[in-house]
Amino acid sequence: MSGFVSFVGSGPGDPELLTLKAVDRLRAADIVLFDDLSAGPVLRHVRADADLVAVGKRAGRPSPSQSHVSALLVAHAATGARVVRLKSGDPAIFGRLEEEIVALRDAGIGFEIVPGISSASAAAAAAAIPLTRRLSARRVQFVTGHDVTGTLPQARNMAALADPDATTVVFMPKRTFPALADDLVAHGLPPHTPALFAENVGHPDQRLTRTTVAALADRLRATVSEAPALILYGPLMEEA
Repeated sequence: MSGFVSFVGSGPGDPELLTLKAVDRLRAADIVLFDDLSAGPVLRHVRADADLVAVGKRAGRPSPSQSHVSALLVAHAATGARVVRLKSGDPAIFGRLEEEIVALRDAGIGFEIVPGISSASAAAAAAAIPLTRRLSARRVQFVTGHDVTGTLPQARNMAALADPDATTVVFMPKRTFPALADDLVAHGLPPHTPALFAENVGHPDQRLTRTTVAALADRLRATVSEAPALILYGPLMEEA
């Protein structure tokens, strides 16, 4: 008899931002496959007799392949276990969720998706700013800072990304943002557009830096820390 897989969003790392459903699934799980950014206090909700399997991917570090992670999900669920695939933030936002769903469907294994608090929402809340505003920021767009090769994606809608009246959130941006910023300015985005650099969102050592697109690009050209981060830019990032 096949088991069942719950894809659970752990939020940005603060255990108080877990949903009630997420906590319920963690407590019921026999096996939890977790990302690096989902480790720590969030895992305290897992039963002591459950198995914990680290399958996180971090840029520039040895990581399990996506095919290996998908195979692990299928193998564990095939034993009849209740499996939680714990993903940071919301599993549906740049979490490689689709590949794992395809593997489960091909194996005839049931699953559910438990959404989580995105790090974009958590960063905006920590900075006490909204993501939208009538008239001046009526659109929010989420983009990734790198493709599967770790470089800036080639297919980019620069008209949308350079829209000064949108709030843009760039995930996994640190190494490629300087090149993206050059393109943004070349396509008409003012270099002084307000930006928020959010590091370690949802953790005790969280850092929020208010800056501009151009200044942030210069900073990241000079040095890049190991802390997970995201970048938000647009008219609302200058709010006090």
